[in-house]
Amino acid sequence: MESLSPNTEVRLAVAQCFRTLTSSTDNKDIITSLQRLHSYLDEGSDSKTTSAQRAEFRRAHFTRTLQFLVSNIQADWVHSFTAAQRTELWDGLFLKGPPEQALLVLLDGIGELKAGASLDHLVSITERFLQRGRLAELLWSYCLQAAPSDSPQLRETLLGRIVALPDLTANRLHLNNKPLFLPQQYYTLLATEMLTALERTCQALKGGTDCSLTFVAQTLGKVCIQGHSGLVLAAMAPRLSVCTRSDMVWQRVCWKLLENVPQRWVESVLTGLVQTVSGPEAFGRIIGNLVLANKKAQFVITHKLLLLQYKYETRVLRIILGYLAADKERRPLLIQVLRSVCQAWANPSAVKHTPLEQQLYVSKALLLSASLLNDSELQELRSDLLQCMLGGMQSHLDSSVVRIRRMGMVVGECLSSRLDINGAELKFEYDQDEETQELLSLMNPGTFDEPEAEPVNRVDSQETNETTPSAQNEPSKTDPDSDLDSDDDLTPYDMSADQELSQASPPCYLRDCLETLISSDDPVRVELSLRAAEGLVRKNSFAAKEISVQLTKVLLHMEDKHSMSGFLGLRQATMVALTVTDTIPVTQYLTTEFYSLNYSLRQRLDILEVLALAAQELSKPITEKSIMSICASADVTPYPGDNPVHWRQEVEKRIQSKTKRRSKGSTQPPAKATPNRYAPVAGHFFFPLLRNYDRPQVTFDLLGSDHLVLGRLIHTLGLFMHLAVNAPIAAQMGRALLDFVWAVRYHADQMVRRGVLFAVCSVFLSVNSQNLLVDLSDQLFETRTWLADVAEGDPDADCRSLAVQSLVLMDKSLKKQLQDPQALSLES
Repeated sequence: MESLSPNTEVRLAVAQCFRTLTSSTDNKDIITSLQRLHSYLDEGSDSKTTSAQRAEFRRAHFTRTLQFLVSNIQADWVHSFTAAQRTELWDGLFLKGPPEQALLVLLDGIGELKAGASLDHLVSITERFLQRGRLAELLWSYCLQAAPSDSPQLRETLLGRIVALPDLTANRLHLNNKPLFLPQQYYTLLATEMLTALERTCQALKGGTDCSLTFVAQTLGKVCIQGHSGLVLAAMAPRLSVCTRSDMVWQRVCWKLLENVPQRWVESVLTGLVQTVSGPEAFGRIIGNLVLANKKAQFVITHKLLLLQYKYETRVLRIILGYLAADKERRPLLIQVLRSVCQAWANPSAVKHTPLEQQLYVSKALLLSASLLNDSELQELRSDLLQCMLGGMQSHLDSSVVRIRRMGMVVGECLSSRLDINGAELKFEYDQDEETQELLSLMNPGTFDEPEAEPVNRVDSQETNETTPSAQNEPSKTDPDSDLDSDDDLTPYDMSADQELSQASPPCYLRDCLETLISSDDPVRVELSLRAAEGLVRKNSFAAKEISVQLTKVLLHMEDKHSMSGFLGLRQATMVALTVTDTIPVTQYLTTEFYSLNYSLRQRLDILEVLALAAQELSKPITEKSIMSICASADVTPYPGDNPVHWRQEVEKRIQSKTKRRSKGSTQPPAKATPNRYAPVAGHFFFPLLRNYDRPQVTFDLLGSDHLVLGRLIHTLGLFMHLAVNAPIAAQMGRALLDFVWAVRYHADQMVRRGVLFAVCSVFLSVNSQNLLVDLSDQLFETRTWLADVAEGDPDADCRSLAVQSLVLMDKSLKKQLQDPQALSLES
């Protein structure tokens, strides 16, 4: 019974203090009671209180005391104190004793009290609680406990309050919230307090005291899983990186910290850490071999961050793969990662159905992994890499997307140079851009870990560049014919702008150009003729019309036998000029040849490009300066059944006869319509390309393997539709285009799907809203449903964006038609 006497004494003393505070009106008695409660929290301040009594008060009565104070916060005796007395006697109890109990009571009080002076008082105490480092004391108190002394429910509640403190205060205080409670400041403070607790742990371990990091690890995991890993780890990672560089105790503490993070929160911690550390060495020092001991960590590091998520920067890939390659025990995981990445990169289905950004991310991971292999590992994986290179290149080169094809070329070149197959390396011709340069740079893994070496290399390169010209200009001392006295002081002429004189002269007649291109093998004459052809076509339209189809045929079949500079551009420009000058014959020839036999895919794409460029040029408004030139070559035959003058007159008559006018006051004159040369011939560009698309030829299968041409064809038809805005044949073109693209709207190739959506956008932009309702009403509902599905679930971001734009255009057009009073006043 003697062991219970301290407990009984404390219980009776606390009860007496409560009775005094509740019933007494004497200020001295109240102050004495509060001082007695303080004595149980002040170590060694009162000889009458033993350590056992203080421990009992902290265990069983501290929370009840604070709750009593909060419930009596509006009592008269509280308001009778001076500011100094309230801070010392009333507020001081919250800033002493077990910090976890004080924090829970403070947050409960903030959640229960209504807005007023009492709530402001508790908020100020909570702010001082955080400013005085009480969170660090809270975390450190749990580090000293070898075994949990509280219930799991209480610990879970405490974790939730610590992590969600900004949310709790914001929901309660609204605009009166304190800056310290805002996420940016609070989570940085929490990170600092966790570092303080870890530093005390290191010092205690060096002194021989056992510690537990379970609670700190749970706090770190919970704050990361709730989306605040960026703020917390941005403050912790640099400090941990520095401390673990030379202190093994710090390394062991960090490893133990991450080992104790609950499984369900490991991913968020590792994901945040890998984005904030400075490099793979720092990452390895902080997490150690966690990837070997923890299956969840291994899945996140070796699979999820590499193959399932692709939003991270290239430096994250460097850190992950560099971490796996830095230790011999982890290198088997690097080989495992490389095999998985090879399968993903070479998968034809992945090339077709995954976003381009993810394919680029996997390509970077593949090149980085290959660059980190040593010679023995490279020999072990030689067959896997070779199979990946061959199969993956085929899948990428078959794609209709230029970036995917270029990606396949770059990765193929890098892998072939790494494998060194019989001393032969693959070489492709492609345009260099930032993306290709970054992929090529990934084969040098040392550039990320050695930033200090860059200035030295740059100085060396500058010195080399400065000495090279002088070395080249310096005559050889061993050459007996060198005249050292005659040339040393002479400044050479600038000959950079000089042009080489040619004995041949450019042709002056278009027929001479044709004859040269057909029969001549002289590269100089061929180049001069090709360079002069476009100007001669535009200068003399009569001569161009005599040989337009013949010259177009020659240019279409012409090959660059002499490696001429700018050959493709000159050839295309001349064909466009011929199409613009003699539109109908040349257009009929090109559209007929598009489906003919024995043409390469490049030639069919050339036909589409020429037609698209010519249509764009013809669609430009006719100005006064171009009237004479148009009249000189204006015997243009409109597409059958298309008479713009008759159509405009007929519509004008119907509007005049059917419109009900309520007043005839002065109105603003309508904007003057501007004619162009494309509208009368739009059908010649458009409808012939819709023939025979579903008939596979011997060398051409538009709906089969040649999806590159199919995608370009749909884009071109959509362009023709867009340029035909306000043309009389636009409605007929729109109906035919929707029928054509409806069959391929779910095509596997993203280029084709983009073309379909672009074509649908063009229909909604070009076809009058009234015609949409009258002529296409039966297709609008199905089209809208399909667009909604694409906007929500298509794997390609551009397809989703185009689908949203199409939905907006459709709704806007239909809404305008339904709300237009003039349209409603017309008879149907």
